[in-house]
Amino acid sequence: MFEIPVEDFVFIVCLIVGGGLLLITVLVDDILGGLLDFLNIGFDIGGVSLMPLLLSFVSMFGVGGLFATRTLDVHGAGAAAVGVAFGGVGFLIAYVLFNVLRRAEGAKPFSTSDLVGRDALVAVGIPAGRFGSIHVKAEGQTHEFSATADVDVPAGAIVRITGAAGTALIVAPLRPAGSGGSAPATSGGEPSSDAATAAEGEIDRG
Repeated sequence: MFEIPVEDFVFIVCLIVGGGLLLITVLVDDILGGLLDFLNIGFDIGGVSLMPLLLSFVSMFGVGGLFATRTLDVHGAGAAAVGVAFGGVGFLIAYVLFNVLRRAEGAKPFSTSDLVGRDALVAVGIPAGRFGSIHVKAEGQTHEFSATADVDVPAGAIVRITGAAGTALIVAPLRPAGSGGSAPATSGGEPSSDAATAAEGEIDRG
């Protein structure tokens, strides 16, 4: 009957278990890392979860150990040392790859609830209980959103975002258009370009 040496059996188990779990982590999600985070014992190295790095080490340790015993005819502590060397290389390769993937991921898009508490400029006047639109600075750009308020808010006014309702925002006026040093609105009710620029500058500074 064919028997597998104990040291080879250990290396094979490391290769199968470590490699299998690493594959699941790459294809599905970092399940084990998420479990550790849930238990408040999660760690990361340079923003990379520790779990895939350890799994890479374990699987490459198995590869290195089998290479030592089957190819180099090295056994015992020598085979373990080769396994550790392979594991270290696997750890570094996994760190580089996962770090590149992490950096390549697009920034998580912000939601309307993330804007609560920010100041904005009313672009289209908001009748009480109805909708107008506002300009708000987020992630380095100015975005336009539908907005509603409990009171009439004229175009050009500075408002504070107090809540979100789906894709629309709920706002409350801080200062009406033309007050507090803002330039007056044009005759059509829309803020002049100078007024908008000044108000948006105030929002950016806030």
